[in-house]
Amino acid sequence: MYMNSTTNVSFDDTAVAFSSKSDAELYKMYLLFKAMNSNAFVKVGGTLLNTALNLHLPVKFLIKPTIFNHFCGGETVQESDRAIEELAKFNIGTILDYSVEGEGDEKSFDATRDELLRTVEKAHDNQHVPFAVFKITGLIDIHLLEKIQKRQELSVDERAAYERGRDRVNTICKRCYESDVRVFIDAEESWIQETIDNLVYEMMELYNKEKTNIYNTYQLYRHDRLEVLQRDYANAVKRGYYLGAKLVRGAYMEKERKRAQQEGYPSPINPTKEATDELFNESLRFCIEHLDHIAFCNGTHNEESCYLLVQLMAEHNIAPNDERIYFAQLYGMSDNLSYNLAYAGYNVAKYVPYGPVEAVMPYLLRRANENTAIAGQSSREYGLIMSEIERRRQARQ
Repeated sequence: MYMNSTTNVSFDDTAVAFSSKSDAELYKMYLLFKAMNSNAFVKVGGTLLNTALNLHLPVKFLIKPTIFNHFCGGETVQESDRAIEELAKFNIGTILDYSVEGEGDEKSFDATRDELLRTVEKAHDNQHVPFAVFKITGLIDIHLLEKIQKRQELSVDERAAYERGRDRVNTICKRCYESDVRVFIDAEESWIQETIDNLVYEMMELYNKEKTNIYNTYQLYRHDRLEVLQRDYANAVKRGYYLGAKLVRGAYMEKERKRAQQEGYPSPINPTKEATDELFNESLRFCIEHLDHIAFCNGTHNEESCYLLVQLMAEHNIAPNDERIYFAQLYGMSDNLSYNLAYAGYNVAKYVPYGPVEAVMPYLLRRANENTAIAGQSSREYGLIMSEIERRRQARQ
């Protein structure tokens, strides 16, 4: 039994946050985040990079050692070993995230399945890779998922295509189960999420009987997700399996609101950021109070939510390293959270994307845009880096 005590975690401790970075690496980060602090630079630079890549101009040598290496593990699973080893030195796990956006045909879906199986094998062979992760739309045509959610009848060929996709999902989940590897299944747009959820419940019932191997993702910027989480918990208890839950705020807000407006239905998104924050934190409380049948991941860059979970764990006498609870952030972002939590003994993992530079560019541009779009995110990172540079300078005097 873990005895309640005051846990010393400070997300302002830059000495711990940047302990993995040399002075040269820290200065490189300073330049990168200084650039990302400019909305105009990110917008214009992103357009120019995309154009250059589409024209097959030789710009990869500029991208790979800068923004790519900061936010990605490498172009292959093998290249990602550098990031895995770097994080492992500081007791941080790696979630290998194959971030190539497929072409949407059967050949592409099969290739994605095979690549995901390689990440499962890597997780099985390496204790520092605690999770695999995938998107259902990397394995099944999005139009089929949408058609099923609308309760539209599928043709014979469409039904066969869906079953092939379902088999791909099952192949990965079964391999995870057999290899004792946990896997996150990412959330996607609301108009296909119910179909995705139903597939994930099926996988959980097959492979979460003894422990939590399969995790669904709950986007708490959707106003109904806490109710769904509570319903899913009740169903898991009733049907005799463990619920895996990855809690995130969400990734498709503008797209969701725009579609709701265009098609004339109520937006599924919370009206304010405060409402999302409140729902997210209530979901953390629910998971903590129902650990008998839930294992969960606090997937956030929000400091308040991380402090809250630390506090809740102490109040409920839950050890920092309890395997049912993880914190997760993106590689290259919020090191002040990841490194300080890991230093204090909590389970932490970083999402580490990988894939060919050209194919991962859409992901990288989203990351850059998110940093500038999220109020204070880029300036917070930039400020912490400057604080650490100044701290090191004074320490040498």
